[in-house]
Amino acid sequence: MKSIKKIITRDKISTILFLIIPIVLVVIFVYIAIIWNVVVSLSDWDGLKPSYDFKGFGQYKDLFTNEIFLTSLWNNIQLILIFVPGSLIMGLFLAILLDQKVRKENVFKLIYLLPFTLSFVVTGFLWKWMYNVSRGVLNTLLESIGLGFFSNNWIQDADWAMFWVCVVLIWQYSGYMMLIFLAGIRSIPESHTMAAAVDGASGFQMYYRIIIPQLKASIFTGFVILLVFALKAFDLIFILTGGGPGYATEILPLTMYKEVFRKKHFSYGSAIATILFLLIMVVVIPYLYSTYRREK
Repeated sequence: MKSIKKIITRDKISTILFLIIPIVLVVIFVYIAIIWNVVVSLSDWDGLKPSYDFKGFGQYKDLFTNEIFLTSLWNNIQLILIFVPGSLIMGLFLAILLDQKVRKENVFKLIYLLPFTLSFVVTGFLWKWMYNVSRGVLNTLLESIGLGFFSNNWIQDADWAMFWVCVVLIWQYSGYMMLIFLAGIRSIPESHTMAAAVDGASGFQMYYRIIIPQLKASIFTGFVILLVFALKAFDLIFILTGGGPGYATEILPLTMYKEVFRKKHFSYGSAIATILFLLIMVVVIPYLYSTYRREK
């Protein structure tokens, strides 16, 4: 009995030790970091020398009267409005295609998912080269097949730059959304589709009236994932356009980076980071709550 108790005690101690280390790391690098960021945003820290003298909400007032911040916020909204629905629709379309019992399904899955496996830095450099006006693949290809009049300035056109950035993001994320939707489609009981087929439902009616309405959880999950990414996207846009031309593709994370690491406005940059955090929490908390209720 004593030996059994010793083994149980050792197991408990080892379990506690394994749990303590990640918990401490999360507390330090997540929760304390968030609190520290809020403290800095309320201070007068401006420059390389730290200063924690309380300034109040002055930085936040300055944000909403600053044209660059408002432009970045509007660009983030445009990114969400184009990228999120585009990725959901494209992912659903690819999932429906693969649900047709195609041959070599796994090969097509791999092809569709391959862009998502690339790092955003690699994707940024790849599409920056493709969008190049004079030597890019797209304009060169259009000219070689006699469609040179369709040649475009792509991301160098301030009016269309954000749209072409969203095209790149949709290309990268649609395969991931496909997996989410395909898993949702395959989890629908076969009896539902068989009953609809007996009632004479066509292929379009089957998806429109039976399958897609049962994908609410998959759609919601995909929506939250894409929305959170759209709010904190940085590396791909930083490599692809750097926020240009002008401020046409500058979003909040990029503005925060420039304010902190180029202009050394630490308190101002921290205020932008706090706004970003609050925006993400507005999305994540309802999702976690709905997931908890659904599991309960």
